[in-house]
Amino acid sequence: MQIAIVGLAGSGKTTVFNTLTRGHAQTGGYGGMELHVGTVKVPDERLDKLAEIFKPKKIVQADVTYFDLAAPPASTEGRVGTEELPADQLARLREADALLHVVRAFEDPSFPHSEGSVDAWRDLERLDFEFLMSDLSLVEKRLERLKASGHHGTPAERESNDRELLILARLHAVLVDGRPLRGESIDPDEEKSIRGFRFLTQKPVLVLINVGEADLVRVGDADSTREAEIVGDIASRYEHPKTLVDALSAKIEMELGELEPEEAAVFMDELGLKESSLDRVIRLSYRLLGLISFLTAGPDEVRAWPIPDGSSSVEAAGAIHTDLARGFIRAEVVQYEDLLTLRSMAEARKHGRLRSEGKTYTVKDGDVVEILFSK
Repeated sequence: MQIAIVGLAGSGKTTVFNTLTRGHAQTGGYGGMELHVGTVKVPDERLDKLAEIFKPKKIVQADVTYFDLAAPPASTEGRVGTEELPADQLARLREADALLHVVRAFEDPSFPHSEGSVDAWRDLERLDFEFLMSDLSLVEKRLERLKASGHHGTPAERESNDRELLILARLHAVLVDGRPLRGESIDPDEEKSIRGFRFLTQKPVLVLINVGEADLVRVGDADSTREAEIVGDIASRYEHPKTLVDALSAKIEMELGELEPEEAAVFMDELGLKESSLDRVIRLSYRLLGLISFLTAGPDEVRAWPIPDGSSSVEAAGAIHTDLARGFIRAEVVQYEDLLTLRSMAEARKHGRLRSEGKTYTVKDGDVVEILFSK
């Protein structure tokens, strides 16, 4: 699970990276070319509650890896901006499972915007345009090669080329129209044909509005609606599928992250903040990837296992180990809330809350699962 943090120079994306990963990457450089990588544990209070019951040797959370990438230069006629990025960064960008797009909405006279004014929608569209141009360039180059190859090759190769040509021609029309590919309906066979391109506009996106301290929602302050207004305005205009919009103040979150929990609580109280935005953003990142967590619990470990939403019990078994999927017999499943109430698998069985499920069972978020398999 890899998410690329992107944003224009001065958006605060590296500050967001430091906030999420508790990192110390240099900030304020208006878009340096250094690549930063960090892994974040997905908050899940269910694990702590289960640990109180099972007293495990360890607790293992799901995690997400974030990359902080340089902003591409603006495209010009005959030159695509993303192609000016270092090769390793462009590869990381294309390999990412999703994008976290940081957009500046804060005013700071000591750190002026490179464009001379703060305009979140303008900046969001600007970087989206670069990603669209990058995809369009890929499609056009591939279409040229396919057309140049003509009717060469075996019948099977010609059929494959013709099929790819039709798909790419359709996607080309979408991109020329200025629309991202994430909104296009692509069937599984078509997906196989284009998977290698790793189109940037096909990736899910979390748009993260980086607001100032004055814009944060405060407890008991009826006038503190600026954050909600900013998010609502962007969300209403950015109506693309596979897209989420949220906000935080990266500066405040980074300051909170440098404090001990007790000090952070006092600081939040002084600011009038109900909660940190950090955990919410991490959970949204997880949700953006279309993932859920099923849980395993025992004396050795309590663990969250990430799987795509809609996965079967066999696929969940395979997430633990391929041997479990290969020798799958059945899954014993209890809902987290029932286990929390009954306090043991034995009691869950006694009260009829522990179910035996077969290969086709669709695992739900929060299911506590034990896989029975033959060796």
